[in-house]
Amino acid sequence: MENKQDNKFGRGMLLGIVTGTLLTAVVCVITFYFHAADLKNANRIPVENYGSGSSQQDTNSLLQQKDVQDKVDLLEKYIDGYYLYDYDEEDLKNGIYKGLMAGLADPYSTYYTADEYTSMMESSTGRYYGIGVQVSQNINTGIITISKVFKNSPAMESGLQAGDMVMKVAGTEVTGMDLNLVVTKIKGEEGEAVNIEVFREGTGETLSLDVERRQVEITTIEYEMKEDRIGYIAFSDFEDVSYDQMMAAISTLEGMGMQGLILDLRGNPGGLLTSAVDIADAFLPEGLIVYTEDKYGNRDEYTSDEEHQFNKPLVVLIDGNSASASEVLAGAIKDYGAGTLVGTTSYGKGIVQSLIPLKDKTALKITVADYYTPNGNNIHGIGIEPDVVVERGEGDTDAQLDKALEVMREKLQ
Repeated sequence: MENKQDNKFGRGMLLGIVTGTLLTAVVCVITFYFHAADLKNANRIPVENYGSGSSQQDTNSLLQQKDVQDKVDLLEKYIDGYYLYDYDEEDLKNGIYKGLMAGLADPYSTYYTADEYTSMMESSTGRYYGIGVQVSQNINTGIITISKVFKNSPAMESGLQAGDMVMKVAGTEVTGMDLNLVVTKIKGEEGEAVNIEVFREGTGETLSLDVERRQVEITTIEYEMKEDRIGYIAFSDFEDVSYDQMMAAISTLEGMGMQGLILDLRGNPGGLLTSAVDIADAFLPEGLIVYTEDKYGNRDEYTSDEEHQFNKPLVVLIDGNSASASEVLAGAIKDYGAGTLVGTTSYGKGIVQSLIPLKDKTALKITVADYYTPNGNNIHGIGIEPDVVVERGEGDTDAQLDKALEVMREKLQ
């Protein structure tokens, strides 16, 4: 099996994991991205003289166009002449850089100030601890929601619940804030508390809770044996440990006489590409799993080997919150006909970002490539259509799982 890089997918809605697990989850998962050093095309991007004092000028540069310079000068004069309050020139500069990225109208591309980037990287080293939640962000509204509370975590002990909307962290309003930065604000020194203000839609309450930061052990899968010896494995996301956890679950279920397996990817926002590829490899014949392609036509491929580790009937559950790496797995299984997809159309996150550190200790995250299923389908903004379409149902009803069990029973006849 060929794994090109240790890349991260995340959601079309964005995803962050806020735990203190040193193994995997102290790193927030926002989207599938490359480090700049991994970019095949990096030498074609003329940024190597940035900050070097070079006098070379690109007369076609947007910010060097006379009308743009004149407009900036005019705005600065109005600010100097009329703005009521004191201001920081560095903040204005950062506003220009952030505005330039915002002009792309791409929620996955953003600029990080030196303080933001430093804080984000420090909180990913294992020196900072979290509270045991998975959070997601709607890219249209900017609202951040707790999508999962891990068992035996400080978040669970404090009363936080899945579905709570995060309004403030440590007194700062976070709606519309970059999710990486929100995750960084939630994490901190072990044993310290962070104040989280949430809105609970079901009751209309706004709750202010102090939650202790500490190390949290997480499990990315849950499994059980259903009736008729049908195995069931649900993935919350894809992390370093997910493949091993899945294989251990399959071994246990096979020891119980499993005849077929249902993989539940509903609500799974993504995670590590390498994890999703490893998991796909267990179910697929030798061949292509997914590939990415940038604006220059450079292509990276991720493949499965000839060792087919699972040969029983397979059903995969997906829904509108199955995104990115989940779609890599579901899309490959569908293209190969290795299993039947049941549920509703997946989210449709099919693009790749690069995180590029700059010499002044700032950074930018920018969309650099599309990814494609084995049959060459780009699902960005489209999603993956299930083979059997069924809505989940109201309340505690799970018509999708019921249908998946029905489809599996038909396979086993």
